[in-house]
Amino acid sequence: MIVVMSHTATPENLARVEKKITDAGLRYHLSTGEDRTIVGVIGDKKKIGELQMASLDGVEKAVRITEKYKLVSREFKPENTVVDVNGVKVGGDEIAVMAGPCSVESEQQLDEAAKAVKEAGAQFLRGGAFKPRTSPYDFQGLAEEGLKLLREMGDRYDLRVVTEIVDVNDVDLVSEYADVLQIGARNMQNFRLLQAVGRGKKPVLLKRGLSATISEWLNAAEYIMNEGNENVIFCERGIRTYETYTRNTLDLSAVAAVKELSHLPIIVDPSHGTGRWSMIQPMSRAAIAAGADGLIIEVHPHPDVALSDGDQSLKPEKFAELMKDVKKIAAVMGRK
Repeated sequence: MIVVMSHTATPENLARVEKKITDAGLRYHLSTGEDRTIVGVIGDKKKIGELQMASLDGVEKAVRITEKYKLVSREFKPENTVVDVNGVKVGGDEIAVMAGPCSVESEQQLDEAAKAVKEAGAQFLRGGAFKPRTSPYDFQGLAEEGLKLLREMGDRYDLRVVTEIVDVNDVDLVSEYADVLQIGARNMQNFRLLQAVGRGKKPVLLKRGLSATISEWLNAAEYIMNEGNENVIFCERGIRTYETYTRNTLDLSAVAAVKELSHLPIIVDPSHGTGRWSMIQPMSRAAIAAGADGLIIEVHPHPDVALSDGDQSLKPEKFAELMKDVKKIAAVMGRK
């Protein structure tokens, strides 16, 4: 349930609403807009169903939310959420671009990549220190050594660091080095991990699962927000279909759907979405035109010798071309 307070509601009116919710053994979450305060009621469905709120002074209306996700819902918060990552905003007027290699391989490789993406206009450095791979024989990442390199290059080139976390026991370790914690597609419904990052304060980049519906994806975000972390960014990275030409099928309709259903920002990953470097630039253009708040792109200085995902990694010069296109389309869309 969401309780919409009148624009004339007093602090005393709001306090009585809060008390009635807590007296019923329920929790609440406040969302304050320019002229309205919305109270999201959270807890046991039966207790919520018995709650009568519309007659209370200062209440404009009480709306029962049929979807299981509540905090994520645009019904709960009509205004767009902007996630602030140490001064860089995701979901605002400026398009956020996260770029870098799939895996951190060496100091030289990461330095070249970070320098190139910064010069091209990216605000975030992405890179994997822990790599959940399909085969146990593939490169699994440099672990903490990779995290240290990411932090070093992020500081050197004034880039915010985005990296994946794969184990609930590594939350504190990864949080020490990263500015944004990425939940990969394979862990989208790892509920213990979602709850763990939800209890922290670091912004979370939540990738869509390989075969996840939009509702399942939104509910995964609800797990994070229900623990208190409101800084969640969705990432559409393609879903598994019968098509074999591309690595996945990039579902750009998900951008419009998430914008309609949720107040949280959404970015697009055309690298995993296609698996082909030649398709990244056109899909990036399409993503921004569709309303995405940003992109996350794999960039490697020497993709022919990359230890992972070389086929879907852009060379620095190609990434620079892509950024020029993105700036043009962003301007047409009224963004930066």
